[in-house]
Amino acid sequence: MFSDGDYLPDTNPLSDFWLDVPVSLLTQNSYGEPLVGPPAEVQSRWSVTHLYLLFTCPYEVLCLKPDPDTSRETNKLWQWDVAEVFIRPDSDNIRRYKEFEVSPQGEWADLDLDLDRPNHEDGWVWTSGIEVASRIDSRSSIWYGSMRIPFTSIDARSPTPGNLLRTNFFRWNGLQRSSVVWIPTMKPTLHVPEVFGTLVLADGSRAITTPQKSGWAQ
Repeated sequence: MFSDGDYLPDTNPLSDFWLDVPVSLLTQNSYGEPLVGPPAEVQSRWSVTHLYLLFTCPYEVLCLKPDPDTSRETNKLWQWDVAEVFIRPDSDNIRRYKEFEVSPQGEWADLDLDLDRPNHEDGWVWTSGIEVASRIDSRSSIWYGSMRIPFTSIDARSPTPGNLLRTNFFRWNGLQRSSVVWIPTMKPTLHVPEVFGTLVLADGSRAITTPQKSGWAQ
């Protein structure tokens, strides 16, 4: 769903911004095995300047970084609980893409990755301008993470209905060293750009359906 205004990251799925936006479910591990327990969820919206994402992540036990610092990027944030998105324009080199992470405590990371570089992890020094917000609902055992990503950091094109982005979504459990994914990679690593799904910028109400089908940024 297109938004005609820009807003700060919102962690409330019942807010006016997110209430009518369809949900995509993350129900499998990286090998395609079904998740035991409630799935993680992701919702998406877009404006002329930003891509918005909201992750809803049920949990049993959280793995949190001690002494979190939300004022700057946290390198190797994936060692703890995070929600992640990998994303690139549809026409670009599939081996180069951007990674964005948000933790339950509001920490964040952004990476410019090129898998053909010997030390592609050095991409964490890149700065995207991402803004995040997080909230832990301990009574419901759910944490929420929201991202506001400038389109200039992920696509040279102006955002337009019909634009395609290649994408995969993950919820990483730092304690169990395991992930719940949108599209299984069928490998121990999440970094398999060949299996990225398709996110389409749509100007109407279209649902993100299954990992095997195209998704829609509502």
